[in-house]
Amino acid sequence: MDTSKLLDLTGKTAIVTGGANGIGKASCEILAAYGAKVVVSDYNLEAAEKTAREINDAGGKAIAIDCDVTKDEALVNLVNRTMEVYGQINILVNNAGGGGAGRESPSQISVEAFERVFKMNVFSMWRLCQLVAPHMKTSGYGSIINMSSMASINKSPAISAYASSKAAVNHMTANLAHDYGPDGIRINAIGPGATRTAALEKVLTPEIKDRMLSHTPIKRLGEPEDIAGAVLYFAAPISNWVSGQVLFVNGGGVQTLD
Repeated sequence: MDTSKLLDLTGKTAIVTGGANGIGKASCEILAAYGAKVVVSDYNLEAAEKTAREINDAGGKAIAIDCDVTKDEALVNLVNRTMEVYGQINILVNNAGGGGAGRESPSQISVEAFERVFKMNVFSMWRLCQLVAPHMKTSGYGSIINMSSMASINKSPAISAYASSKAAVNHMTANLAHDYGPDGIRINAIGPGATRTAALEKVLTPEIKDRMLSHTPIKRLGEPEDIAGAVLYFAAPISNWVSGQVLFVNGGGVQTLD
């Protein structure tokens, strides 16, 4: 076995949505470190450009493209601009999303807000899969990674929009594996547990952290780099016969806010 190529992404092009910060940024950095040319996509162009500069300064290759994933014209532009600059698409990390625990009580959330969560977390992923698939097929290499969540299998109050959207991501991923497999495209999902991002820090208290860790064998919260390691696995040739799967990266346990 030639192990030298198992994690090698040299010559590959990767799009990462929500790539400016947190898990998205860590994913951009690790993919670039292993040789991929990275498109840092984010609705905050200034932040995306900063991440791209940092990758380039570290010796990688990256560009920034602004994209609001709830707008179809922005998704089309993202794919078209990537093709214009790099000429191919091999890896897609559908990381951008929204919604969350404690803010989705059915007595408070509107139908429009519920719908927006699905637009961000499900519809945008499906549409980007549709847009990149022909380019991946042409290139002869395709790996799509959808960001799910432990919320997709947990049960908690005031999180019905986000949790159900992430459950939809799991099932959508498994079904799309059958659509895209014959074209040489793998599609998998990652379900992060409680990971130290700006979103978590807004709601995390010492008491909540202690409760989370009481049900977590590895006694710490996740870091963006922990999730990025799973992104690298699915993006790279080492997972060439893996598709339709959901990998939960959660320290071996369950972390919820309640």
